Order: sequence, then C-alpha cells, then structure tokens
Amino acid sequence: MEDNDKPTYKDYYQILEVDYDATEENIKLSYKKLALKWHPDKHKGDSAVTTKFQAINEAYTVLSDPDKRLEYDLTGNYEVEKYTLPEYLTRFKGMILTCNGLGLGHTAIWSQKLMESSEFDDK
Repeated sequence: MEDNDKPTYKDYYQILEVDYDATEENIKLSYKKLALKWHPDKHKGDSAVTTKFQAINEAYTVLSDPDKRLEYDLTGNYEVEKYTLPEYLTRFKGMILTCNGLGLGHTAIWSQKLMESSEFDDK
C-alpha cells in the first residue's frame, strides 16, 4: 500500500481545540466558539473555510455523543509521535491517570512524569 493509499485519520480533539479528557461542556463551548468563527457566511466564497467548518461539525457530532466518542476513543489515531513527552503527558493526562484504575501496572512512572511536567506549568 502506498503512502497516498493510507486512510487519513482526523484528530477530532485537535479540530475542536480541546484536550482528550475534555468535559462535554468544554467540547460544547469550544464547538460554539469555532463554529461562529469559521461559519461560511462570515467568509463568503472561501471553500477552505467551508471545509474547516464541516470538519468542526463532524468532530462535534462524534465527540458530543457519548457512544460515538467512546468508539472514536477506542479506534482513533492520535499520532502521539508528534508530541514531546511533556506535551504528551499534558494532553493525555486523563487517559494516563485512569490507567491504574483499569488494572494496568507501571503507571507510577507516568504519574511522576506528569507531576514533574505540571510543576513547570505553574512557574
């Protein structure tokens, strides 16, 4: 399979500019803000804006529905290799911190790194 034959994955959290552990309220607020900003009526004739607006609507449709969001979270491609360790730990903190509750071991190292990265955010 060639590179251009690979399926493209959309990071709906990134499209809506929210973290992966965002609450339903944060998702809704971000959607409203972005939908107003990128509404095609405000940018008449710009097809790129229409495409962005459609992506925002698609992302919201999935992330606002608990069942669709769970399915997306289980099957989504988050392209984690694009993040530095502190960015990764901050962005995925909700998922990382719940790992221990799921019975997964060795989360103490990740939790420690997260706490260390949080110390830098406060300064």
